[in-house]
Amino acid sequence: MTILRPISISVLVGALALASSASAQISLTPPVAAEPPAAAKPAAKPAPKPPAAAKKPAPPPAASKPLPPAAAATVTPTPTPDDPNVDLVYGAYQRGQYKTAFDLAITRAQGGDPKAMTMLGELYSNALGIKRDYAKAVDWYKRAADAGDREAMFALAMMRIAGRGGPLDKQEGVKLLASSAKLGEPKAAYNLALLYLDGQTLPQDVRRSAELLRLAADAGNPEAQYALATFYKEGTGVEKDVEKAVRLLQAASLADNVDAEVEYAIALYNGTGTPKNEAAAVALLRKAAKQNSPIAQNRLARVLASGQGAPMDKAEALKWHLIAKTAGKGDPALDETFADLSPEDRAKGEEAARRWLGAGVTTTATAK
Repeated sequence: MTILRPISISVLVGALALASSASAQISLTPPVAAEPPAAAKPAAKPAPKPPAAAKKPAPPPAASKPLPPAAAATVTPTPTPDDPNVDLVYGAYQRGQYKTAFDLAITRAQGGDPKAMTMLGELYSNALGIKRDYAKAVDWYKRAADAGDREAMFALAMMRIAGRGGPLDKQEGVKLLASSAKLGEPKAAYNLALLYLDGQTLPQDVRRSAELLRLAADAGNPEAQYALATFYKEGTGVEKDVEKAVRLLQAASLADNVDAEVEYAIALYNGTGTPKNEAAAVALLRKAAKQNSPIAQNRLARVLASGQGAPMDKAEALKWHLIAKTAGKGDPALDETFADLSPEDRAKGEEAARRWLGAGVTTTATAK
């Protein structure tokens, strides 16, 4: 039985594609952890100017298969550190004092401050401290975008593409994403890359997609790092380079990207593009399994069932196998492995799985 195998390119690249529904949103990155206002200067990590678009290449296999989009996250407006009033707005927002942030921001926004306008768009869009109002969110985002705020451009682009707060307008959304990306917004570059990869809103251009992913990855965006790693792994839009792929997976896994943790663990376990380190691989698989990655749960079950890379523990292996199976990641080879499991280990594994999944979940369909 093969213990650990990489995820196929059709799964990795296909997972980046957008849904074909006209109302679907592009997946966004989550807001970064709170930092002191002075550390959140917008110019702290300038992104290079995107290069000119390359000629459209032949599309890679499976890259255009649409999947349902991931849930969208929000924009975190950054303050202007040399303005103590704006720092107060941002500080209140980071502490969860949204009503205070609104009261402070409205005064600043009426005085023409674009960061405060972006903050108001965020508060209205996400019902933070105030009733949700997409139309008002769009209005404030547009004012800030017209004043040159790249985060507002990105947020407004996502609302245009989703058709929130106004009519659906993907073309305007694309223009706003391009403008935001040009100003160094990594989330805009990442999402624009997805549009070029998907080939529905924009002509499919995997090389241009790779260029934009590189901009976002260099700015520290973990989703872009993971996506670009899949490109290097298979030579999609870039020259194949497994070592570069692994370095990007490592960077994304350090930022807690679960998919990257799984792929980097598999690379470590097999010694692909990096020195072999089974102990580190198993530790990463455990981490990703506890973050509810069915693939990690399956791979961890294989390791524990075989005793290759970690001490054999068939009861624990059964637990993770059942959890992965409940999430749709069945494994007939493991079903066979557990067919002759002792009654004691079977009972122990099933009880552990029930505790993880909840008392109402049945785990008895194990080995058949």
